[in-house]
Amino acid sequence: MNRSGVLYVISSGQMGRRSKLACYRRHIWTGNRYEEKRHATEESGTISEYLLRIAGAQKRGAIRSLSQNWFNRYKEYMRNLIDPHNTIEFLKSHGISAKKRYGQNFLIDRRVLDRIIEGAGITKEDIVLEIGPGIGTLTQALCEVAAYVIAVEIDRDMIPLLEENLAEYDNYRIINEDVLKVDPEALIREMGFEGRTIRVAANLPYYITTPIIMQLLESGLPAKTITVMVQKEVADRMQAAPGTPDYGALSLAVQYYADARISANVPPNCFIPRPNVDSAVITLERYETPPVEVRNEKYMFRLIRASFAQRRKTLANSLKNDPSLGLSRGQIEDALAQMGLSADIRGERLSLQQFAALSDLLQK
Repeated sequence: MNRSGVLYVISSGQMGRRSKLACYRRHIWTGNRYEEKRHATEESGTISEYLLRIAGAQKRGAIRSLSQNWFNRYKEYMRNLIDPHNTIEFLKSHGISAKKRYGQNFLIDRRVLDRIIEGAGITKEDIVLEIGPGIGTLTQALCEVAAYVIAVEIDRDMIPLLEENLAEYDNYRIINEDVLKVDPEALIREMGFEGRTIRVAANLPYYITTPIIMQLLESGLPAKTITVMVQKEVADRMQAAPGTPDYGALSLAVQYYADARISANVPPNCFIPRPNVDSAVITLERYETPPVEVRNEKYMFRLIRASFAQRRKTLANSLKNDPSLGLSRGQIEDALAQMGLSADIRGERLSLQQFAALSDLLQK
């Protein structure tokens, strides 16, 4: 949207292959003055109905413009994508539906949106990395509160919709890429944001949540906070304690790098379409220094992954069965004995501190 708030006209031949709403957004609001001409429709009905009438008149070669009242209504509509009715109208007007292969579920609950923003602790000095912005509902809110937003979106069909919904902002960049193929630290450096406070905020695709979280934690990205919407089960695993069913390799990895806290539980009716699972907003506040000391953290995490590869087996069996470690049962049992632990203990019983100690003993 032109920042001058100017209302202009569209003529036939400008529609091309873009949707009716996109054409309206990109071509009506241009120019240097507001031309008062005959309205294309009466000031009634829904926004989408009005836009369709505008497009119909435009296709007939007519010159049309809007009244200031409709200008205000349209701005309010675009800034309230979080409203389910507006989201539905927007998607319908573009002929867009959520793609299962990308795990797309569009957020439609303002309270949850606020929890994400609050949990991230974003200020006007911060740079925000958003993953999977979709149509831009969260992105709009981030642009309002952050200094700059970098939005990484894998679905190229979403790019024109994002550009449309962010047109009144100038503090963002959209990157059409698979986030798992992006080096976050290098991206921040290339954009000249080294030394700035970096935060991550995202409604993550559930099918690749764990790889994304691990990439963010292990990449060296200096993110102060990572606030994400994830499947409730995954959020529980991130902050699980030793000896509980949810405790595992993800728990230990997250707790090595960050303090995890759930700020909201989110039911399926907060999304379009509704997912089949409950969700949660979780914030990972990164430690300046890990809570445990270990000589070789990469080796420790190899031990951790091997320990949970076969949860029903004892720790000694799990580690012995991993050929990449090259450990004998005797070595493992000797190390456990030095720690005062039973030879038949399972990995799920060891704390992060105990895995660090075991790693150091096995690397002697």
